[in-house]
Parts: sequence; structure tokens; C-alpha cells
Amino acid sequence: MTDVNGLSIAILGGTGDQGKGLARRFALAGHPVLIGSRSAQRAHDAAGSIGSGATGGENADVAARAGLVIVAVPYEGHKALLESLRAELAGKIVVDCVNPLGFDKQGAYALPVEEGSAAQQAAAVLPDSRVVAAFHHVSAVVLMDPAVDKVDLDVLVLGDDREATDTVQALAEVIPGVRGVYGGRLRNAHQIEALTANIISVNRRYKAHAGLRITDI
Repeated sequence: MTDVNGLSIAILGGTGDQGKGLARRFALAGHPVLIGSRSAQRAHDAAGSIGSGATGGENADVAARAGLVIVAVPYEGHKALLESLRAELAGKIVVDCVNPLGFDKQGAYALPVEEGSAAQQAAAVLPDSRVVAAFHHVSAVVLMDPAVDKVDLDVLVLGDDREATDTVQALAEVIPGVRGVYGGRLRNAHQIEALTANIISVNRRYKAHAGLRITDI
């Protein structure tokens, strides 16, 4: 297993539910966590609410300082943000967990993405970064719940760089109960992102915070 001990992690969009939940779990596992936002004050406030040594700053600042960067922003601002941070993200592993979804009275549904998926869009915008898709199906409610010691799910990790996907699989496993599972090349990210709409439907019907487990491995 790849050693990720001491790896610093920036989370762009770390003031949102998903980003803050991941930040909390990584900080509890002992990682230096930097929360990014368009507003430095909002990022500082979010870091303060998490504790465990987390710090905050503007997106460009934390992206430049971290060893690995997680993108957890709303899809609407995804492309523009990454275009603005191309220099700061060069050479880094960039983990995209953005789900391009729409919502109407029938529930959640997947949005079309010109590049195929949000992760592929990130790879197109960031040619000098090592883009990996992961953490799409982790419940923010579960991540933030102090009563949940172990998070019962597998994180599917997709990418074209074996060293990068191994690193992200190992990072997923610092969260107690989580297993990182290789899920294919980046070109297969669309169905992983789109599956989030199905999981949202499951959770609404059964009033749950469901995750995924892959069997027989």
C-alpha cells in the first residue's frame, strides 16, 4: 500500500458539505488539511469549525501549498475554477469528486458534459496535472456525524496514472471503514458520476445515507 503519511491535502470548495466532511475526516486522520474557498474568511471559519489543525485560505493559495488537491466545488463553477488554477495545480495529483447533476420534481439526474465527465473536463483543462476521479458517493452527512466512527463504503478510484490512483486509494483508506477500489480508466468516470443520481434516489426512498460495497475482492 502506498504511504500517504503526512500528505497535505487542499480541498477546493471545502466550505461546502462534501468538502467539509472530507476535510474533517482527513484532519482527524492526522493529515494537514487546507480548506479553500473564494472567500478566505469563509475558509478560515470552516477550518475553525472542523478543528484538528485544519487551516483555510483562498483557493489559489491552498492549491499552491498542498501536496494533493481535491476538487469539491459545484459543477457550475468547476471548469472556470480549474482554468484559473492551472499553474498552481501543475504537477499535482488532482482528485475530482464533482457530480454534474440536475434536479427537478422527479429527482436527481445526470447532466451531459462535453468532455464526457467532470473528471475528463478537469483533465482537459489541467494537462500538466494528474487527474483522478474519486469520493463521488460518500455521504456528507455521514462524514460530518461525530457518532459515526467507521464509514461503511468503498471509494471507487479512476484514473490513467497508476501511481496517482494508488495514492488516492491509500488516502481513502485513512478514513476508518473505507476501502479504496480501482474502478477503471478516467474515460469511465461518467457512469460513476451519474450513479450518484441513483444513490440520491435510494436515499430519498429509504431515508438513508447509502454507500457502495464491491464484493469478491
